[in-house]
Amino acid sequence: MDLPDLRAVLAAAASVLQAPIGAMLEPLSQALAEFLPHRAVAMLTGDCARHPMKAYGETAITEKITSAELARVGGTVGVGEPRSGRVRLAGEDLPALAVASRPAGAAGALLVVVTSGENEPSGPVRDLVQRLWDLVALQLMHRAENLPPADLNGNRLAAGERARVIAELTNTHAATLQSLLSTLRSRTLDDAAARRNATDLAVSALIELRAAADLDSALSEEPAGTAFDRLTGKLAPLTRYSQVSLELAGPRDRDRAVPGDIANAAQALVRGVVVTMLDQDGVTRIRVTWEPAESELHLVVRDDGPGTLTADALPVRRLAELAAAVGGHLSLDAVPGWGTTMSAELPLAPPVAETPDAALGALKPREREVLERLARGLRNRQIAEDLLISEHTVKFHVANILDKLGVGTRTEAAALAHSSGLATLA
Repeated sequence: MDLPDLRAVLAAAASVLQAPIGAMLEPLSQALAEFLPHRAVAMLTGDCARHPMKAYGETAITEKITSAELARVGGTVGVGEPRSGRVRLAGEDLPALAVASRPAGAAGALLVVVTSGENEPSGPVRDLVQRLWDLVALQLMHRAENLPPADLNGNRLAAGERARVIAELTNTHAATLQSLLSTLRSRTLDDAAARRNATDLAVSALIELRAAADLDSALSEEPAGTAFDRLTGKLAPLTRYSQVSLELAGPRDRDRAVPGDIANAAQALVRGVVVTMLDQDGVTRIRVTWEPAESELHLVVRDDGPGTLTADALPVRRLAELAAAVGGHLSLDAVPGWGTTMSAELPLAPPVAETPDAALGALKPREREVLERLARGLRNRQIAEDLLISEHTVKFHVANILDKLGVGTRTEAAALAHSSGLATLA
């Protein structure tokens, strides 16, 4: 199939980059449809703790795709090296094109396009999809690093809840499978072949289950040393052409796991503090210390400037709000003539998730009306006709609903509505 002209490609890229994160895949799918017929698109990213996996397209595929499947596909795709062929998705072997991107300082992002036919996309098509996805991955990284306070807190809640559920499922199924292994290994059983085959199956299931838990950690956490190295790369340009000496003291335990959202917030916080200090006259040295403790990430930024910054200054207040958004605290100690020290403590443990009723309370009246109908099984067109609004407006409301409820699919949102009593099963 011929590629679209440059004007169409730029228009498609603009529509994707301007879309909300929760609704980004829809315009991307529409853009790809111009030159790559497909049934569904799915993404997996390490820069979003709330929804690391998103999917759009045929519900028969999108509602069955799992993050574990996408992670396995991602393990076969090199960054900047598109791969096409049949992959295991939604429990089936489907033809697909997979592309991976990792902008400097990002955790990386994978896009899988489930294609419509058996013919593999041509080289130019694969390259164009790669370039579009590179732009999207860069936008995802930028938004992850510049989330408003409410979204930062929501990310922490979602990451903590996901980790709790996976831990519970892991313990339950691991105990069941271990009991099964114990029974099948009993010498009182006569059919040795059946016992051996069943044992192999149970062992494989245990490995798969543990891999799911490891995958969640990999998506929502990163080593403290890696996070600090990313911070170093972002701070270097700030003083490259100045006379200010920047000293960076990294963590002693570089392998200590740090939640991804806390790492992003810490990087934004330190960068903001350094920029604020550089705006002063007379600063010749800034020292940054980044050290995870048992339950908190400790950040200290010290300068040798005039020491006239105050806690009431607008930049300092904004930095304090950023720290508070993730449950942290920022303090300032300024001594005239001796310099300024800003210290922050960010929690490494996730907060307690709010109840479903509290989450639903964040919805606007129109969003609650859309959710109630969504929970009854109505599709977007039916909801639009029922509420006398456009189908595009329904899609916009659905994206906001998923984002506010901290869920990734319509099915999860419907289940939350039913559990809270907002909707009843027919």
